[in-house]
Amino acid sequence: MAPLRATYRLQLGPGLDFHDAHALVPYLHDLGVSHLYLSPCFQARAGSTHGYDVTDPGRISEELGGEAAFRELAGAGLGVILDIVPNHMAADDANRYWADPGLRERFFDIDPVSGRHRRFFDIDHLAGVRQEDPEVFAATHELALRLVGEGAVDGLRIDHPDGLADPAGYLRRLRAAGVERVWVEKILDPGEPLRDWPVEGTVGYEFLNDAAALFVDPAGEDDLTALHPEPFAPERAKLEQLRGTFAPEVERLRRLHDDPSLDEALAGLPVYRTYIPPVEEADREALSGNPLRELLLGGDAPAEFVARFQQTTPAVMAKGVEDTEFYRYVRLLALNEVGGDPTRFGISVERFHEGCIERARRFPRGLLITQTHDTKRSGDSRARIGALAGMAGEWRALVEGWRGLVPDGGPPSRAEAYLILQTMVGAWPLELERLEAYVEKALREAKVNTNWVEPDAVYERGVRDWCRALYGNRAFLDELEPFVERLARAGERSALGQTLLKLTAPGVPDVYQGDELWRLSLVDPDNRRPVDWEERREALAAVRAGTAPERATVKLFLIHRALELRARRPDAFAGDHAPVEAGGGCCAYVRGGDVLAATAVREAASDPRVDVPPGAWRNVLTGAPHDVRGPLPLSEIALGEWPLALLERVAR
Repeated sequence: MAPLRATYRLQLGPGLDFHDAHALVPYLHDLGVSHLYLSPCFQARAGSTHGYDVTDPGRISEELGGEAAFRELAGAGLGVILDIVPNHMAADDANRYWADPGLRERFFDIDPVSGRHRRFFDIDHLAGVRQEDPEVFAATHELALRLVGEGAVDGLRIDHPDGLADPAGYLRRLRAAGVERVWVEKILDPGEPLRDWPVEGTVGYEFLNDAAALFVDPAGEDDLTALHPEPFAPERAKLEQLRGTFAPEVERLRRLHDDPSLDEALAGLPVYRTYIPPVEEADREALSGNPLRELLLGGDAPAEFVARFQQTTPAVMAKGVEDTEFYRYVRLLALNEVGGDPTRFGISVERFHEGCIERARRFPRGLLITQTHDTKRSGDSRARIGALAGMAGEWRALVEGWRGLVPDGGPPSRAEAYLILQTMVGAWPLELERLEAYVEKALREAKVNTNWVEPDAVYERGVRDWCRALYGNRAFLDELEPFVERLARAGERSALGQTLLKLTAPGVPDVYQGDELWRLSLVDPDNRRPVDWEERREALAAVRAGTAPERATVKLFLIHRALELRARRPDAFAGDHAPVEAGGGCCAYVRGGDVLAATAVREAASDPRVDVPPGAWRNVLTGAPHDVRGPLPLSEIALGEWPLALLERVAR
């Protein structure tokens, strides 16, 4: 297996197949990554744009180029990490396991009473697979295990393990089959530890949320709360989903154990799920105050009820909170991210270090991300919106002035208008068509005035007309655009700082496709827009030729230099994470004694002083030597106007 240095996520599909990916390998090698991190590659249903609707897990996708092209890609010089989908397959006649009634009964989780199958979340055409059955596991993993065994694939990313009846048992079976590198798409609540599973770690959402919160200025909380004073109400949204979308799942649970508090128990769980049996302290904490606590912990409930209860809560959390309440509670959209807590208005530098030290101790090869195909927006857009907290007074004044543009009684509502305004400043300049597509999705996800099941075309047209009127309102744009230019600078400093942390903190950094240059994307499908690869090749060639970084290329420059450093000093990045004193507005640390990273996390009244350990250091970003005898101003070691630094020790 190739040494892990960094991964690069590619979303394969109609516009990017194995041949296209193969052509990118020289560029990605020069950028400095060690592994391609591929979206699902097994045969999916006709017309699939993402590969998660698998019809044959024993065959490489013909639409992407087939097995021969996949193997050419795997042998092109970069390692491969493959995203696989054990929880579900497409309920499609092209799927022989589904089309054959006997196989369907064995392979899929079918309700014997209704005949209705366990779904992936609320998607009817994705049916839950019985991976707890060893024969089902063997049949659906034969190709994946063979690719790992042959060395064509270095590791597996496991999609939605929380949907499985026994995630821990499933992961132990993978390890026993010889898969040494496994990452789980496990969504952790802030502060929730990953269980002691045989994995490298998660795909990185907990890091993303900590990094984003670190750059949110807590001084802006009151002003932003005044703009959206409504309470965060996740349990209400989850109850709505339970009594609507997930009524079949609840009914199946009631047949196993009918309890009047079942809805409350499902909606009240503060994390995605518990993992009983066995009972661990984390399960007891998660079920504290839950009306079914004793039943679930005491072993008196039917085993099938316990398993299905635990398979249901993740879907309720995802659809009720991330795909409903996150579109209603819009105080600061930068905090409304998968696995995030939007009531946690910023975190301290100390809290960020605690997370890093814990990851270094338990899962030092977990992935570190600022964006995935499932995030609500790109890292750059999130960073810009997060920077509103540092300009909260000015932002509040602008928004309150723009409130007069919102019709009394809507559409849109005041909350919807505020979501739209944050989206505009977060991605400006933003084409009207992209905003309209995002707003349609956001309105339907919120499920207040329209929804996916019964769209209110009249209401949606009213919101769309309001957006178009904004784009034609010159007075509004004359206020918006100069503010956005100042916000963009702050957002870029934040995004670059978060990128530095991703590249140097304990774990394996991942770059989402195209994100090495500024990328102001919204939720999917906007984040899957075509990437201008030629622009990136030219930018990297200039950086490698010694051209000084410019505003447009500074993120790519930082990624390239940091990955060069990781290749040159692997022992340092395998070492400990030691916080360095730099004041509350700056995050600094030393990795393995020999690499120092520092970034300002918000605007400071004075230049932060970084307590760089004494000795001879070289500035990785500027090339300058630094003979250190005491604390240094961040500005003295920073990359020009960008308040961040990356140093490597030359001598003690």
